[in-house]
Amino acid sequence: MRLTRAESKAANKRALIEAAREVVGRDGSKAKLEDIADLAGLTTGAIYSLFGGKNDLMVAMVDDYVGPLDLRSAEAAEFGPRLEEAVAEVARRFLRISADPEAAGKLLFEARVLDLVLHDPELLGKLNASIRSTEVELAALFSGREHEGAAVTDRQALRLARALKALLSGLGQGVVLGAHDASEEFFVETAQALIRPAVLGPA
Repeated sequence: MRLTRAESKAANKRALIEAAREVVGRDGSKAKLEDIADLAGLTTGAIYSLFGGKNDLMVAMVDDYVGPLDLRSAEAAEFGPRLEEAVAEVARRFLRISADPEAAGKLLFEARVLDLVLHDPELLGKLNASIRSTEVELAALFSGREHEGAAVTDRQALRLARALKALLSGLGQGVVLGAHDASEEFFVETAQALIRPAVLGPA
């Protein structure tokens, strides 16, 4: 089946973004347009035509990157009505992500992305926006849930999401690197330990 012009353009954009992820994951800030185009099966001219240049392609790649705590497909109803239940389920899911055989490659990619964005304020801004978006999505899974007889507010949910994301990222790196073989019970109990007034803050 022949693709329409719009479909072909979208497919080429996707191919270039995925190629950019692979090349950046390997070469960091030294990634070359030629290598990205070759991997995508396209020319450097296609990059300029579709994105305007290397920097705009890098912006698209960073904007497309979600990070290690991708819960976009999770439905709020899957996590139970109580805050403790929701936090426990997030911890379990993150442990599974960390124990995945492909997790080491994702960790390396994140390190290369940091190398790339720290040399470019525009890319750094995009990555920070992506991080904040992930925190907001995670917070949405906690907001309104019951904790100690009251509903968790949006503000409290966001504070908890930020702390939990940082905690699980650190624990997950330990699993990926083989520094420790954390159990599900440890991940859950450590994550739930964040559910305290000092972290949640005022309503």
